[in-house]
Amino acid sequence: MGLFDKKYCDVCGNKIGLLGNRKLEDGNLCKDCAAKLSPWFDERRNSTVSQIKDQLAYREENKSAVQAFHTTKTMGTGKKVYVDEDAGKFLVTGAKSLIEANPDVIELSQVTACRVDIDESKIEEMDTDKDGKRVSFNPQRYTYSYRFYVIIDINSPWFDDIKFEVGNGVRIEDKGTLKGKAPSLVTNREYKELNNAANEIKKYFTDSYNMQRREAKAAAAPKTAVTCPHCGASTIPDANGCCEYCGGAV
Repeated sequence: MGLFDKKYCDVCGNKIGLLGNRKLEDGNLCKDCAAKLSPWFDERRNSTVSQIKDQLAYREENKSAVQAFHTTKTMGTGKKVYVDEDAGKFLVTGAKSLIEANPDVIELSQVTACRVDIDESKIEEMDTDKDGKRVSFNPQRYTYSYRFYVIIDINSPWFDDIKFEVGNGVRIEDKGTLKGKAPSLVTNREYKELNNAANEIKKYFTDSYNMQRREAKAAAAPKTAVTCPHCGASTIPDANGCCEYCGGAV
């Protein structure tokens, strides 16, 4: 086939327009089908047609999960984390309409770790001398930028992690008051707000993961018999901590 031969999507069968092809490991994908994939998925070029079809089937099923989702907790700014604590599920999106966006609904039990990454950068601000040449200030001045990202590691067949920015970052310009020193972030309100928002998310998922680990460890621990204070029987408490004979709380 030539470079400009007509191509067809191996998923939906529609003709692919010029510059609309998305290459797969063993076929082609149109931009409309590609737009339906998870926003956290980044292995498209290494995926087969069969794998893409499986993911699109999952994404179609996900629409029902979004409709059933009931938010009980919200965290972050910009892209936000929405949690359905009753169902033990969450999603991450910046969209106003969950139904239209169809964000991935993920089980809290799928989370394996969560961390915060702060991207720091500085760019030197330049002055202009009498000849119109760009020269450094004395002392040098910089514009400092800080962007906050949360990375949630996920046990999923479709993606390994969710990385998203909290807020729109912080920009601090040196107007000549810093005298070559980096700005004090301890007293910067915007920095503290975004740092707190990012770490609130990290703490929530870390605490959730640790709690699940404790519960799994307790469930796997060998059960020991105790004496029921109500009927006096030697009993192994059930899942609710009650006597297996009289039903009283042990």
